[in-house]
Amino acid sequence: MDDLVILAVGMIAQADSLLLESRQLVGLIAAALAAMLAAQLGWHGTDRLIAWRRPDED
Repeated sequence: MDDLVILAVGMIAQADSLLLESRQLVGLIAAALAAMLAAQLGWHGTDRLIAWRRPDED
């Protein structure tokens, strides 16, 4: 019975440390995706702003 409790506590401790380490990786991936989304939005937003301010060539 004691071995089972030790095994369960060990698994919980390993899962906790894995979650703590993965939190940093998830944050890094989220920051990279947010930066790419902001760059894409800035690119298209600037393009539309220039097209809106440019006079018609008709």
